[in-house]
Amino acid sequence: MTRISRRTIAISTLLVAVAMLTGCGADGSRTSSSGANAPAGGKAAPPAAAGGGGGPATGKDQPARAPDLSVDQRSIVYTGSITIRVGDVNQAAAKATAIAAGAGGYIGGDRRDIGTGSADATLVLRVPADKFPSVVDQLARTLGTEEQRGINTEDVTEQVVDLDARIAVQQARVDSGRNLLARAKTLNDLVMLEKEVATRESDLASLQAKKRRLADLTAMSTITVALLTRAAAAAPAPTGPPGFLAGLKSGWQALLASLAVLLTVLGALLPWLLALGLPTWGALFLVRRYLRRRPVLAPAGAPAPPDGGAQTPHQ
Repeated sequence: MTRISRRTIAISTLLVAVAMLTGCGADGSRTSSSGANAPAGGKAAPPAAAGGGGGPATGKDQPARAPDLSVDQRSIVYTGSITIRVGDVNQAAAKATAIAAGAGGYIGGDRRDIGTGSADATLVLRVPADKFPSVVDQLARTLGTEEQRGINTEDVTEQVVDLDARIAVQQARVDSGRNLLARAKTLNDLVMLEKEVATRESDLASLQAKKRRLADLTAMSTITVALLTRAAAAAPAPTGPPGFLAGLKSGWQALLASLAVLLTVLGALLPWLLALGLPTWGALFLVRRYLRRRPVLAPAGAPAPPDGGAQTPHQ
């Protein structure tokens, strides 16, 4: 009995010692952890409030934010039109071409109409976007008299950003398709993957073409220049002599106009008269001739004249 109690006491003492050692180790780890996270002043940082703005919440998805682009970083398409009244269309067109070339641009289109007596021309100029305002002002100042001007802008920044994202995704799809094509082992897999890769590459090329088109529109602005000649002053219409002579002249002109209309109508009806009138007249002539030659029949019951129809004179 004494032995059992001594063993029990010894085991109990050993368990208590192990428990005490374990508790001391846990307190030490907490202390060291708190000391590592505490600021330089030795105080532990307070826990962040729930939903507070102290920092991003861990374990939660953050919504994507659009890039904050300033005005000079946006993609803007500039287009303009200007109408100018000039003395010589060809000289003005040459000056406009020189102005565009001096600004680093070129001629996108040139249409001229000179052979109708009232010459005019339409030029399409492509100039760098940063030179667009100065070129428009220079054209209006040096070519002639400005009559009309119109400036339009279109912000295509969202389209550019969207195209960039779609191009990146499509490029990744093309790369993955090429990797799968390189590891194809059967002929069916090879044919299927080649078709899929070709489709993906075609879509990628289309997106890249749209991106190049937008880049060209944003880099080079378009100016449509309409050149018109100065209209000559209209000569006053000559007035005729007043009174009887004026009335006689007006009546003679009216008579001539009426005769011209009558002759025009007659000339239009003459072919129909010849085509329909001559056959009708011929048919009527033949009918009348036939009726003249036809013998007249005596009415029924009348006595026939004696001697074969010859009547003797009454004595």
